[in-house]
Amino acid sequence: MGIEEFDKEGRYIECEFKDFNIASAYFPSGSSGDVRQEAKYRFLDSFEKKLLECNQNETPFLFCGDINIVHKEIDIKNWKSNQKNSGCLPEERAWLDKIFEELGCTDAFRSINKDAEEYTWWSNRGNAYNNNVGWRIDYHIFNKFFSRTPIRTSVYKQERFSDHAPLIVEYE
Repeated sequence: MGIEEFDKEGRYIECEFKDFNIASAYFPSGSSGDVRQEAKYRFLDSFEKKLLECNQNETPFLFCGDINIVHKEIDIKNWKSNQKNSGCLPEERAWLDKIFEELGCTDAFRSINKDAEEYTWWSNRGNAYNNNVGWRIDYHIFNKFFSRTPIRTSVYKQERFSDHAPLIVEYE
């Protein structure tokens, strides 16, 4: 992204194609404390500028990855008890509201799948995976200039690779 603080952590890579740009992003987690939460907010501010730039240039843009934020109650098993935890804070969810409502971005998964309990991350504690006590913090998000329509989505759980499951979106 051209921001030294985050570039040294390897959180972003972008490929430019003829018809669109695609990026893989790994947003910071703030779960380890205030210092990392403040870094996360700086990352959100920087990423918002990237989205604005793509919109101003009318660049079709899709980004995928671990955003480390749930958006709505449907995206997390224990909504009420997580309201004060990083990843479910009102300020973080408001950032997603802003990019969807004001910047014209679309959550590809939720544009098709409205089902609850479709999670992509589970804590390694408390048998969370087996009990499906999870969070959907992985996304495919595209701007209003991206012309390909999502036609199928799924969360791949046939094999377990890590505490995340791959979020798959098939486009036209």
